[in-house]
Amino acid sequence: MDLFAERGFDQTTVADIAARAGLTERTFFRHFTDKREVLFYGGQLLQEVMVAAVAAAPPDATPLAVVAAAVGAVAPAFAERRPGALVRQGIIEAHPELQEREVGKLARLAQAVADGLRQRGVPDPAARLAADAGVAVFRAAFAQWLASADRDMGSLIEECFDELIALAEAGR
Repeated sequence: MDLFAERGFDQTTVADIAARAGLTERTFFRHFTDKREVLFYGGQLLQEVMVAAVAAAPPDATPLAVVAAAVGAVAPAFAERRPGALVRQGIIEAHPELQEREVGKLARLAQAVADGLRQRGVPDPAARLAADAGVAVFRAAFAQWLASADRDMGSLIEECFDELIALAEAGR
């Protein structure tokens, strides 16, 4: 992240990253497919935490309550990461190809959560709608978290779910 911030994403090479980390390029490629993946490291962990939370939810929980618990389960991972997240997001926002990759990663996250809901017996379209709504809440809460120096991710996730529910109820 420091190199991307110092030199710019396009000007930073895998060789630069490997050298800064004290690694060979070959070692770098054992962990990442390309330099873009450095920005998305940790996404798999978020997915694993959410899917595990879906599986662990009480059997009688509604699909949206299950997804709210799953999204809320990742909030602690953000506690000390705001400075790095701000740098990361700035890099992504400056590069359309990185924005595209982020959208793809979020779509895979929603798919994994929907699959977890289906395993719980939630049929489509409810599984897909709940999972997509959960990812939308995550994105909205994350954007607010980046914009606010004193808000915690967990509270923002709860507020965004409350807002989603209020919007849905108002629209009926």
